[in-house]
Amino acid sequence: MTIKKINQHKYWMMKSNDNKIAEIDIDGEITSDAWDDSDTSAASFRDDLKALDDVKTINLHINSPGGSVFEGIAIYNMLKQHKAQINVYIDGIAASIASVIAMAGDTIFMPSNSMLMIHNPSTVAMGHSGELRKVADQLDKITNSIIDIYLDKANKLDKDNLIKMLDDETWISAEEAVNYGLADKLLESNKAAACISNKYEKIYKHIPSSLLETTVLAISEDEREKIVNESQKHKQLIQNTLGGIL
Repeated sequence: MTIKKINQHKYWMMKSNDNKIAEIDIDGEITSDAWDDSDTSAASFRDDLKALDDVKTINLHINSPGGSVFEGIAIYNMLKQHKAQINVYIDGIAASIASVIAMAGDTIFMPSNSMLMIHNPSTVAMGHSGELRKVADQLDKITNSIIDIYLDKANKLDKDNLIKMLDDETWISAEEAVNYGLADKLLESNKAAACISNKYEKIYKHIPSSLLETTVLAISEDEREKIVNESQKHKQLIQNTLGGIL
C-alpha cells in the first residue's frame, strides 16, 4: 500500500492511500498566520486538500482549541463542498471555531473523554462609535452563520437553547453532544483525553478546571516557556487583525 503524505508538519498533516482514504489531523490552532507547525490555516488546508486528488473517504481527526473564525468557516465550507464521505473524530477537544469545523462531518465520532466547546465570536476593536457599531454588526452576522451551521447538524437542539449555550460559553461532554445531535456516535475513551493550554484561561471564561490541570501537569518548563511566547504572539495577532476573532 502506498501512502501519500501531503503535509509533514508534526501536528498538521494530510495523507492518502491506495484505497482512496485520506487522513487529516488538526492538532493546533486555526489561524491566518502560522506561528507554529501545529497551526492550520485555510490556505494550507485548501492546497493540501486539492493535492489529495480523488479520495472517497476523509477521516478528519481534531484536537484543537480553536482560533480564527474566518479561517475556520472557510475550512468548514471546503469540507462540506468535498464529494468524499467526511468522518470526523474529536480525539480530545474541539473548542470554539474548531467545533464549527467538526460540524462538516457526515458522521461525527466522540470518545467518551472528549469535549466540544461553543461560544459567541469575539474580537478586539478600536475607533469611533460608528466603526465600533460596524464591528458589532459584523460579529452578529458571524454569530448567525455559526448558529446556522450548528443547527444544520444538530437535530435535537432548538435555536433558543443554542443561543443561550453560545452566550454562556458551554463546554459539552461527548455524551451531551450526542444527545444534542452535535455528534453522532459515542466511542470508548482514548488516550487523547480532552485538555487545553493554560494560555486560553484568559481567553475562554469557563474552562473546566480538570482540562487546565491536565495540561499543567503534562508540560515541561521548556514547553511552558513556549506557551508564554505563543500567547504573546496570539495576543498581538488579535489586536492587529479582525481575523483574530475566536
